[in-house]
Amino acid sequence: MPRVDNEVLFSQMNWRYACKKFDSTKKIRTEDWNILAETLRLSASSYGLQPWKFIVVQDTELRKQLLPLSWGQTPVTDASHFVVLTYKEKMDEAHIAKFIDQNAKTRGVDATTLDGYKNMMIGDLVKGPRAEVINWWAQRQTYIAMGSFLTTAALMEIDTLPMEGLDPAGYDKVLGLEGSGYKTVAAIACGYRSADDKYQHAKKVRFDINDVVIYK
Repeated sequence: MPRVDNEVLFSQMNWRYACKKFDSTKKIRTEDWNILAETLRLSASSYGLQPWKFIVVQDTELRKQLLPLSWGQTPVTDASHFVVLTYKEKMDEAHIAKFIDQNAKTRGVDATTLDGYKNMMIGDLVKGPRAEVINWWAQRQTYIAMGSFLTTAALMEIDTLPMEGLDPAGYDKVLGLEGSGYKTVAAIACGYRSADDKYQHAKKVRFDINDVVIYK
């Protein structure tokens, strides 16, 4: 399989911007959306534990309810797809056991051979000191998935707007997440830019490479 050309990668990273105004008449093709959804599923996470759920809000009325909880940002209602990123509030042995079972099934091994791995994760994330801050750990994992999604979308020339400007508790209520063990951390609007979104013509502002990448 040929790798993506360096110039293509550089070009698409420059092409990407935080789209502020979407064309509500343009929808992402199902086959393209399926790739973006797989990008979320295949994202890296610590231990491979995937402490997240991604809610694709398709219902028009639900999106309208989320609009005032998002500082009135119109991409919530106008974008082709709207994804709410949620994280697992607490890690538990049941989730780890499910992951171990999936691991054994996928790789064709006896689950008992993974007991050491399972016990290490339980000792670290359920019974160890990190259990006290596990919600912060899970949120950081979820942002890894967001980054993967934004990069894939850029390569596909699908516009995105990563959003933290929202009321997480309000989102949880509207989406019925209260008591589920998962909480909202951020969202991504995705689709295609409106022709009159002035921000698409603005030059990307970034620090010089030597200011952010240090070799030692």
